[in-house]
Amino acid sequence: MSRIGKLPVPLTEKVDFSIGADNMITVKGDKGTSTLKIHPNISVEKNENEVIVKRASDIKEDRALHGLYRALINNMVVGVTEGYTKKLEIYGVGFRAAMSGDLLELNLGYSHPIFFVPPEGISIEVDTKTSKQPILVISGIDKELVGQVAAKIRSFRKPEPYKGKGIRYYGEQIRRKAGKSAAK
Repeated sequence: MSRIGKLPVPLTEKVDFSIGADNMITVKGDKGTSTLKIHPNISVEKNENEVIVKRASDIKEDRALHGLYRALINNMVVGVTEGYTKKLEIYGVGFRAAMSGDLLELNLGYSHPIFFVPPEGISIEVDTKTSKQPILVISGIDKELVGQVAAKIRSFRKPEPYKGKGIRYYGEQIRRKAGKSAAK
């Protein structure tokens, strides 16, 4: 049996979990609402304060889906109660970030600024007070969407290996290369 799939998903009093028609799951919490359609070979049962995911058979596809849907349901429960955040650091002389309304403006050393509109359900904050370099805090209830937005913003200027300039995840270590040395 799947190690992850057999674990129950704990529910708190703040979480409203419901199973609708066509295996549609809805999770409501303090931060928002999240829905997910479950594969027909996977069944979901709600006990008092936990959710149990079961599979129909032991074929390879069902075993894979068993752990997957348990993890997705757990991510939904954590998302609507605590939420998810990712932090990005911007390194480089003259590199700036600013929020104007719901639009993120990035100056990353190009001849033009980059404008990014976050998708619905994602909030971005720019923190410039804690350090010299701006820190972007991306938060939301959908773990996949938060990671996707962070990766998209990072792709605008990936950190380069010589000086380390660019956008990196908070605490990410960049492998540095030695530059050219003078020939004697």
